[in-house]
Amino acid sequence: MPLLSIVTFLPLVGAAFILLARGPEEIVARNARNAALWTTVITFAVSLLIWIEFDNSTAAFQFVEKHEWLAPGISYHMGVDGISMLFVILTTFLMPLCILASWDAIEHRVKEYMVAFLVMETLMIGVFCALDLVLFYLFFEAGLIPMFLIIGIWGGKRRIYASFKFFLYTLLGSLLLLLALLYMYFQAGTTDIPTLMKHAFDPGVQKWLWLAFFASFAVKVPMWPVHTWLPDAHVEAPTAGSVILAGVMLKMGGYGFIRFSIPMFPDASLYFAPLVFGLSVVAIIYTSLVALVQEDMKKLIAYSSVAHMGFVTMGTFSLTLQGVQGAIFQMLSHGIVSGALFLCVGVVYDRLHTREIARYGGLVNIMPKYAVVFMLFTMANVGLPGTSGFVGEMLTLVGAFKANTWVALLATTGVILSAAYALWLYRRVIFGELTKDDLKAMTDLSPREVAIIAPLVFLTLFMGIYPAPFLDVMAVSVNNLLDQHQAAIAAVKAAVAAK
Repeated sequence: MPLLSIVTFLPLVGAAFILLARGPEEIVARNARNAALWTTVITFAVSLLIWIEFDNSTAAFQFVEKHEWLAPGISYHMGVDGISMLFVILTTFLMPLCILASWDAIEHRVKEYMVAFLVMETLMIGVFCALDLVLFYLFFEAGLIPMFLIIGIWGGKRRIYASFKFFLYTLLGSLLLLLALLYMYFQAGTTDIPTLMKHAFDPGVQKWLWLAFFASFAVKVPMWPVHTWLPDAHVEAPTAGSVILAGVMLKMGGYGFIRFSIPMFPDASLYFAPLVFGLSVVAIIYTSLVALVQEDMKKLIAYSSVAHMGFVTMGTFSLTLQGVQGAIFQMLSHGIVSGALFLCVGVVYDRLHTREIARYGGLVNIMPKYAVVFMLFTMANVGLPGTSGFVGEMLTLVGAFKANTWVALLATTGVILSAAYALWLYRRVIFGELTKDDLKAMTDLSPREVAIIAPLVFLTLFMGIYPAPFLDVMAVSVNNLLDQHQAAIAAVKAAVAAK
C-alpha cells in the first residue's frame, strides 16, 4: 500500500471536495469547516500507521515508493527514515488543531481558507517524504504560495507588507538552491537523494554547493541576520497561520541541514561549522534581548522562536550524536510549545482584539484555567526540567560542549535570557491587579479551546518526562548519518595525504 502517497495527497482530496461545494454562504462555510476537520483527522490517523509499522532498528528509508517521472534520473521517489518520519507526524498532528483554532476566528471566505490549509498540509508532508531533490524542491517552494495567501488575505492590518516580505525573502534564498540542484544533476546524472548522499563531490565544489543550500535553509529556519521576515509574518498571520508557520515551516530549514548539507557536503559542513556556531550564538543572545523589549505578544514569541532555532542549528553542526538528536528533538518540542503559545495568544486576542502586552493584567482572577495552561507552555519555552523544552536544549548544549566549550557557554546565557522575557510576559499578562473594565468581561477557556490545548499539554509533559520513544526512533538514523560523515571526512584526508 503506498502509505506515504496516501498521507501526502489525502488533504488534496478534502480540498477538492470543499472546492466543489455550492449553496448559501453560511452552509458552504459550515461544510468547509467540517470537511477540513475530518480530512485532517483522518490524515493524522493514517499517518500514525507509519509510526506503528516503522522499524527502529534500521537506518534505511522505509515505505519507499519509486516511479519514473520527469526525465532519466528524476523520479517520483518517496520514503521516510527515523529523522523525517517524526516531522510527518508533527505536521499531521498540528493540522486538525489549526482547523479547530480557526473555527470561529475566520468568518469571511471560509471555503478558500480551508482549501489553502489543506493544500499546505500536502506540500509540507511532501517536503519530509521526498527522496528526490526535484520533488523536494517543488514541495519546498510551493508551500510558500498557500502561506502567502493565508497571511495576505486573512492577516492583520499590515498583511500585504508581511506576506510579500515573507515570500520574497524565502524565494530569493531558494533560487541559489535551484542553481545548486541543476549543477548536482549534471554532475551526478541523478537527483535521487540516497544516491547523492553517496556521491563524493569535489571538496572545492562542496563549499559552493553548501553555501547555496545554506542560503535557502538559513532563511527558512530563520537564522540571524535573515530572520526579520518572521516577526512581521507572525504578527500579521491569523492564529492558525502562526501555529503552522512556527510549528512546521521553520523546521524545513533545520531538516534541510540534516538531510542535505551534512551527508552530501561533509567536508564543507565541517569547514563552515564555526560560521554556523557564530550565527547561532548571535541569534540566541541578540534575539532574546530584542524579545525583552517587545510590546506585542506575538512578536515576543516570534523572536523567541529565532532564539530557540539557534539551538537547533548549533546542535546540528556540532556533528555529535547528542547535538543532532537534540536538534531534532528541539524542533519537535518547539513545534508543539511555540504552536501552543500562539494558540494561547489567539485565545485572548479573540476576546479583546489586541495583542498589546500593556492592555492586559490580572487575568488569573477571571481565567484560572488559561493561567495554568499559559504557565505550563511558558515554562516549557524556558526549558524547565520535566517539559519537552528541557530535553532538546540540554542535548544541544551537551553536543555543543563536546564540539566547542565557548559556544556552549555563550549559548547557555540564552537559557537565562529566555527565562527573563518569558516570565516578564507572564507576569504582565496574568498577574497584577484586574483594573481594566473590558478585561472583567473575558471568559475562561471554552470546551473547544480546551480540546485544542489538551493534546499539546499532554505531549509537552510526556516528551519532557519520557523522551525515549522519540529518541529511539531517530537514534539509528542519526548514528548512520554521523558514521557516514566521519567516513567521508576520513576519505578526504586520506586523498589529501596521498597527494
